[in-house]
Amino acid sequence: MCTCMSVETETAVYVINKIPSIVEMLQFLSVILVLSLPLFSIVRTTDLEWDDRGYILFCLCMGRFGNQAEHFLGGLAFAKAVDRTLILPPWRTYKNVPFGEWFDVASVREYHRVITAEDFMERLAPKYWPQGNRTGYCFGYQGSDKPCKMKEGNPFGPFWDGLGVEFDNSVSYHVMYTDTTGWRIRFPADKEPVVALKGAPAPYPMAENTVPLQKYLKWSSIIEVEVKGHITKMFRGEKFIGIHLRNGVDWNNACKNVAGESKFMASPQCLGYGGSKKISAEMCFPSNDEVLRLLEKIVQLSGIQQIYVATDKNPMTKEIQTHLTNFQVKVHHLDPWLPQIDLAILGKSDYFIGNCISSFTAFVARERLVTGKPTFYWGYSS
Repeated sequence: MCTCMSVETETAVYVINKIPSIVEMLQFLSVILVLSLPLFSIVRTTDLEWDDRGYILFCLCMGRFGNQAEHFLGGLAFAKAVDRTLILPPWRTYKNVPFGEWFDVASVREYHRVITAEDFMERLAPKYWPQGNRTGYCFGYQGSDKPCKMKEGNPFGPFWDGLGVEFDNSVSYHVMYTDTTGWRIRFPADKEPVVALKGAPAPYPMAENTVPLQKYLKWSSIIEVEVKGHITKMFRGEKFIGIHLRNGVDWNNACKNVAGESKFMASPQCLGYGGSKKISAEMCFPSNDEVLRLLEKIVQLSGIQQIYVATDKNPMTKEIQTHLTNFQVKVHHLDPWLPQIDLAILGKSDYFIGNCISSFTAFVARERLVTGKPTFYWGYSS
């Protein structure tokens, strides 16, 4: 498992404390009002029957959204492997965000049985997983039986509090999540109908065989409508190039000593899983010259004049505009209060350049891999 949780602060513009403008809020709320009925008709079902094959729930408690998404897809694959219904965990920002607010639940259900955490807690838990009978589980190495402390610290405590869960007991287990047969033996559904885990049963970076599961992670109607509105307004039907720049101070610090390593954060997205290729400084924290070089090449290759920039710090709009003056490009930078808007826009771009080490970029790259759109990387693509 990765031990770089404090370093990986993945987001294109994940400014949690940023207060959205009144216009942005009104726009977002209007979309919610328009779409609330059709959205919830998809997410919620009229009748919920108890699944005797059991349920699994885990906290998406490592890092920000890019990390959480990788853990979710790994956890989804695990739920299918052990044949338990996955209780879709809320995404974690400064609060719990219901899964269906950002993503289409019906699409995930095409792969495996799922139920939203909100539906489970409201409609099934009172009868089948009542207070007084709730056990939390965490991995412990053989010989270690320390209590799990399921709710100790942030985001663990706020995550479970947001679902209204108090644990009556905690148990450490010693079966690796890669041993699905051992898991079935250790957690028989008739004796352990609900397995609530402290963390996701998945690695970071994500396993190579779970990358294709991105096809089941489709944006919700709310996100789609807002994103299509932005795209129409900015590009007016023209093709566009999307780029992701990670150039904040925290990212600079994270990249200082990674040159020469074979794996760091989301680097397998461009280096592969073999470990034979090495990370360069330009891959992690590309210079302005590298950004302008590769972007110019893609502009020349595609003939596209519209450029969209998502970033955690400096969008380089002036530098790009000046460098590409002869190509008559137009540079756009929204800086949305919700970073998923940036992600969805980048996923729809005709060409995309991202950061090989960033799990935010990796989310976009997986979506584009599924849809067959090209992706390039700073410091890697020639």
